[in-house]
Amino acid sequence: VTEYKWNYREHVVREFLRDGEGDSSAGENPSVRSHYTALTIAREPRGGHGAESGALGCANTSNGPTTVTAQALFRPDEDGQTPRVVVLVGAPGMGKTATVRRVMVEWGEGTLQEQFDCVFCIDCKGIALPREASVADLVSQCFPHQRVPAGRILDDQKILFIFDGFEALGFPLVQPEAELSSDPREVKPLETTLMSLLKRTVLPEASLLITTRPTALQSLGRCLEGERYAEILGFSAAAREGYFHRYFENANKADMAFRFARGNEILYSLCVIPLMSWTVCTVLERELCRKKNLLECSKATTRMTTSYLSHLLKHRDRDNPEALQRFLLQLCSLAADGIWKHKVLFEEKEIGDRGLDQPDLLPLFLNEKISKEGGDHGKVYGFSHLHLQEFFAAMFYVLEDDEETVSDLGGLEKDVNKLLESYSESRKDLNVTVQFLFGLVSQKSIEYVDKTIGCRISPQAREELLKWLCGRHRDISNPGQALKISELDTFHFLFEMNEKSFARSALGHFSDLDLQDMKLTLYDQMALSFCIQQWAGLGCVTLRGCSFHQQDPRGEPDALMPCSGASGAGGCPGAIAELRQEELHCPIHLLCRALRHPGSALRVLRLQWCRLSESCCAELAALLAEHPSLARLELGDGTLGDRGVRLLCQGLRRPGCRLRVLR
Repeated sequence: VTEYKWNYREHVVREFLRDGEGDSSAGENPSVRSHYTALTIAREPRGGHGAESGALGCANTSNGPTTVTAQALFRPDEDGQTPRVVVLVGAPGMGKTATVRRVMVEWGEGTLQEQFDCVFCIDCKGIALPREASVADLVSQCFPHQRVPAGRILDDQKILFIFDGFEALGFPLVQPEAELSSDPREVKPLETTLMSLLKRTVLPEASLLITTRPTALQSLGRCLEGERYAEILGFSAAAREGYFHRYFENANKADMAFRFARGNEILYSLCVIPLMSWTVCTVLERELCRKKNLLECSKATTRMTTSYLSHLLKHRDRDNPEALQRFLLQLCSLAADGIWKHKVLFEEKEIGDRGLDQPDLLPLFLNEKISKEGGDHGKVYGFSHLHLQEFFAAMFYVLEDDEETVSDLGGLEKDVNKLLESYSESRKDLNVTVQFLFGLVSQKSIEYVDKTIGCRISPQAREELLKWLCGRHRDISNPGQALKISELDTFHFLFEMNEKSFARSALGHFSDLDLQDMKLTLYDQMALSFCIQQWAGLGCVTLRGCSFHQQDPRGEPDALMPCSGASGAGGCPGAIAELRQEELHCPIHLLCRALRHPGSALRVLRLQWCRLSESCCAELAALLAEHPSLARLELGDGTLGDRGVRLLCQGLRRPGCRLRVLR
């Protein structure tokens, strides 16, 4: 027995340190030990799981979140009771399997030896389980090609059985008490043997850890007693940053990638889902291999989210794309209906009426929760994250459909104009949905969704979006006044689509940019920079009272631009290019670089009360020296300093300077 345990521990460490599956939070990195990032869980009282938590991100963590460790899961509660059964619940991509792998490695390396003599993991998703088996047979499957002294092993008092992905078994969890087994060597139908473990008629002293999606929760609860529930809520803010650093290993690249994600509020919020963090890291890693930095990264939020969706569906049979198209359209209809009604939880009847009760698809997108009235009052469902609901709501307006599907959409109109008008007039909460709408109808998104998911997006909404953008900034009361854009979201919408020709068409009707008293994040500046470079008729830029944020809260230079020569080990050839040192610290570097684009017709630049620093003057001097039409510059800060003004004067002395007015 001792020799077997020693060999089995070595086998466990070797097996569970190998590449994780793509749907685990360890992504596809080689080592669970080095890449695992602690997840946040919330303990739930029995019978109250998910009662009022709504969409993830607004989850009820009043019981106090902690980090997932095997020791914490099986620690005595406030009454001193040590749980024998722990149910770990989480949506797809939340890191259930990664947590199981971590538990196995910790046991194999000796961390959990005091708690458990042996730990056996049964993979309900991937293993070929026999139709009939004893508990001893299940143990033997955990260490193939090795003679197992199962009888003596199972005599140990401290055994942990892990069932990973319990919902994949699909068994009816109803067995007559008389048929349950009490002998670990007795061969029974598999469902009877499993039910015997769950009901604790066999090996009653053993502990159980069951990971499951919320779909199996209600039926599972009926056959368990004294269980403790824990829900994985994903990555905390600190864990998100830690995950990026573990993924990239190179600190410079990790900083660039993380701050790119953090600068995008929607994307950063979605990174609470480990699979989304993995998706973002994977996409940004490819970008860093192709470019010297992420300042020109065109992979906006929509592309990251469609990549996440593609990964969720990658193991599905793609032989019937029409069925998937119909399912997604109904799912998107549900999402849109909820967004209009400020609704994040949906009754079981709504799911059934739309034909969404498909066990192979529904759990990928919706979390099942137990209604607050209790188990006999049916189930409620919610999207894994509010931003995912907003993504699917946007998709509702652009997914192609047929007459049969349209008649089943519950009366919800696919009217893009109604959505846009509501957003313009009063429903500012529709901002994220509208942003996703722009991203989805880009040519690249249309092709990507068709290729990876097999669904068709209609490009018809593009014309309506263009017409809306051109009309929303017109001042009807002053028809003779220069047309100006004074709302930042316009630039984000165009950046999300990331099509130069569309941006040129949308901006061609306007001549002025006027933003005042705004805090411009680096992501805001990237969106502005992209649009300015496509804006041939831009004559006047006014940014009074705006602040340009280039640094993170810890005061370090922004890492979207690498430090000179700091490519480090493992960097892609040519990925990190040297930049002039002043560019690293100049808040208006992106703005000035965009304004220098060929064909710029800029005449007036107003930067009063922007708290510009000395380093900004070198950029402004270069702009003054080179720009063929800039005639008026207005600065109104006392922060430039003598050295800053001297730098500015160098630009004024240059022969190419066309400036006529300096304020």
